Amino acid sequence: MTVADNANAIVIRDVVKSFRKSTIRREYTTFKSELVRWIRGQRQAGEVRLIEALRGINLTIPRGRTVGILGRNGSGKSTLLKLITGIYSPTTGSIEVNGRISALLDLGAGFHPDFSGRENILINGIILGMTRAEVFARMDEIIAFSELGDFIDEPVRTYSSGMYMRLAFSVATYVDPDILIIDEILAVGDQHFAKKSLAKMTEFKERGKTIVLVTHDLGTVERWCDMAAWIDGGRIRRVGTPAEVADEYRQAIEIAEASAVTFIPPALALGDTGRLPDVPSVTGSGEAQPTTAPVTLLGVRLIDQAGAELRHLSPGQSAEVLIDYAACEGTGDAEFEVSLEHADGKLLYATSTRLDAVSLPERLPPQGRVRFILERLELLGGDYVLGVQVRTAGGEAPGPKTQCHFTVVSEHGEKGVFRPAHRWVVENSLPARALSSVS
Repeated sequence: MTVADNANAIVIRDVVKSFRKSTIRREYTTFKSELVRWIRGQRQAGEVRLIEALRGINLTIPRGRTVGILGRNGSGKSTLLKLITGIYSPTTGSIEVNGRISALLDLGAGFHPDFSGRENILINGIILGMTRAEVFARMDEIIAFSELGDFIDEPVRTYSSGMYMRLAFSVATYVDPDILIIDEILAVGDQHFAKKSLAKMTEFKERGKTIVLVTHDLGTVERWCDMAAWIDGGRIRRVGTPAEVADEYRQAIEIAEASAVTFIPPALALGDTGRLPDVPSVTGSGEAQPTTAPVTLLGVRLIDQAGAELRHLSPGQSAEVLIDYAACEGTGDAEFEVSLEHADGKLLYATSTRLDAVSLPERLPPQGRVRFILERLELLGGDYVLGVQVRTAGGEAPGPKTQCHFTVVSEHGEKGVFRPAHRWVVENSLPARALSSVS
């Protein structure tokens, strides 16, 4: 593991992690028989083989981003975090980490059960790179945040799982790390402390810290993360915006459940049998793969008034969304939906031809185009995702959402998402009515 000063917090290149697995025939033995076997140089017959938990991982996490890691149990998520934190070393490949790491992995990891909570704060703080003076200076804050009260001076073996988590989270966050690694541990907290922890991590985000979070809660990833990575069968299946990755992950799970696919962890699988089924893919240009659905989206493009494709827009610029589709003969009662999301997956706006009372042909032609015209796109600077989906009779969406990405470049310093039309008026004196009310 190397450390360098650049714009990326973590760079993982071609990482493979293998473990040795031995299969030895177990028999009932005695101390005498084992001693005789050892003297004679005899060993129990068995098989030793390598199992790959991770198979060629490549992942770059920019500094200051919050990244959600998705995947089923046994897919390699926790192994990846332990490689990043240095608990494991990669079998092959390299991991570059830039900054101090603090991790919440296994519950209570690093705590000595017979020491008090206060003593464990000191020990863990020093392990994480703080001096004794720094730990003592922050001791009261850590104890107050953990809300352990008088239990802070009791042995941690007497703590409940929630108390363990409170103490571990308090120590990990108050050492002021550059990178915070969390492995599903917040799931054991009560609602009050979960809100408190989320507020603390939001503070981390605002301070430009890097957060890597493993979770099965797709809603948390979509609402809170800046990017997401999906690990499947020991490999990176997809990296992208939280909304895109979570949507494809959901579809793969649904296909697996409908097909009664049994999951085999990659450590036990042969070939790629541990992978989820593939789902219909959408290319980065917004072109969908043809399907046998009643209506298929052939492409979604964002263009300007001259017909040129837009990737970068200015606030207030007009734009047009071209939605090309193909329909089976006799298809009717269709509804086209358009959604606008921030890059972090937060929904900003959504509408449809039904909601806007747009008249569509009673029977769609074999091929056609729908145009969605945006008179003024009043957005502030940032990365955005425009998604299009078509629904047929019964409200079913036969295919995945087709998306195109764009960036708004703004010279203004306002904060937020949109820029409402506005103007300022400065008056040098108060109106007479206002003066009389003051007197």
